[in-house]
Amino acid sequence: MRFQTLRHCLLALALLALAACHQKEENAAAPGGATPEAAVQESVALIKAGDFAGFWKHALPPADYNNLRADWTRPRPDQRPITDEDRARFDQAVKQLTAPNAETALYDQLKPKLTQMEQQYHDQLPVMIGIGQAILTTGIAQNKTMTENQKQNLRDALNVLLPWAQQTPWFDQDKAKQSVGVVVTTARQLDLKSPDQLQHMDFDSAMKKYATAYQGIKQLLAIYGLSIDDTLDSVKVSTLGIDHGLAHVKIDYTLLGKPLSADSQLELVDGRWYNKDMIDGEHAQHEQLMHPPAPASSGTAPAPASTARAPASNSSTGTILAAKP
Repeated sequence: MRFQTLRHCLLALALLALAACHQKEENAAAPGGATPEAAVQESVALIKAGDFAGFWKHALPPADYNNLRADWTRPRPDQRPITDEDRARFDQAVKQLTAPNAETALYDQLKPKLTQMEQQYHDQLPVMIGIGQAILTTGIAQNKTMTENQKQNLRDALNVLLPWAQQTPWFDQDKAKQSVGVVVTTARQLDLKSPDQLQHMDFDSAMKKYATAYQGIKQLLAIYGLSIDDTLDSVKVSTLGIDHGLAHVKIDYTLLGKPLSADSQLELVDGRWYNKDMIDGEHAQHEQLMHPPAPASSGTAPAPASTARAPASNSSTGTILAAKP
């Protein structure tokens, strides 16, 4: 009898353990976060892994995520037709980057140019970078789609990136050779066939291409001393307050050894927390696609096309990734 009771107890414990594991798996797969902190930390982890498909699924409520996927291949109001000239330039660039001896050929072309550029621009580069920062700062200030909080977060990151950019040995031959190798490897992995492929790529395919390109960008920045992973690993999240389904979150992180912080708002939707700026941005973009503005007059030239959207542009994770110059 005792054996039977013990066996039943062990079976019950096993079932409870399985149920707990299953619940954990369900929670891990659920979009959003159980807490504001959990929502931000999971977004950071997904970006670090380069899992942009998982990022969007986590970052948006299910209805908005479904809209994002459905809208991905819809024609954009500002999308212009691809010309034969575009295709020719694209084809030439891809052939150069993916040829069997591309690493050697491209570096041989780059090497004398680096020497020439170092002689010509070595003393001027810090000033040129400073001018570039002024232009970026002005662009941030005039941007009409970003919140004031997002603008300040980007300005703070730029103030850290400027000294790094001014001191980085951009003309170093060894680093240039490593960089060429990364660019060529990434281009081969991307396996891009045409600009038409880029423009008409579905959501899942685009996310895979983003992941490949992102890994290449991380390697390039690391060659010159900027580790995206170190920045993401440094993130610490704290909730400053919650009021009527809105959470005010502070994100502390380290960029190039300098401590920075960013503020973000998260919104409670069906019991889960999501970044409010991302929700608002997706709503606005979906509305624009569903109800495009009236076409401009025939005398107005169309705006340049945007073939793909950036994978992570929100006040929490986007600021952290502002480390990418």
